[in-house]
Amino acid sequence: MPGANQIVFQFHQVRGSVRNAEHIKTWILAVASAHNRQVEALSYIFCSDKYLLKMNRDFLGHDYLTDIITFDLGDLKSPVQGEIYISLDRIRDNAKRFKCTFAEEMHRVIIHGVLHLLGHGDKGKVEKARMKEKEDACLSLLHVSRGTMKRRAKLMFHVEQ
Repeated sequence: MPGANQIVFQFHQVRGSVRNAEHIKTWILAVASAHNRQVEALSYIFCSDKYLLKMNRDFLGHDYLTDIITFDLGDLKSPVQGEIYISLDRIRDNAKRFKCTFAEEMHRVIIHGVLHLLGHGDKGKVEKARMKEKEDACLSLLHVSRGTMKRRAKLMFHVEQ
């Protein structure tokens, strides 16, 4: 049965650790479950601006810095499978820019990648506004107990079958 052990956090050419990793994994699983999906394999790779810029150029043809690149390795009918690359440099800079803590910005970006894998886009003003609303809803779940998290997630998201 898929579970928290299907979610891994790795650091590539940067140093760090994930505090409360098991709670964050439970949170990700609750959001996926609320969307009627399970997580089969999800890798978070934390890296530098330099590394993510190279990936952005090589894989997406974009020549600019970004905080996250999400690679969906499955489809919307299968359990979630993906790789999410996050630049710690962008998280740090964006936290200052948006006047929030590093942890708050990191949590937003972590769940942003999951929302992409669940089928939510962020192209254009309308989709960006919807994505922000979904991120905010997910973030409100992060600081509740594990038992409450899944129940609240199911109530927050109505997903068409």
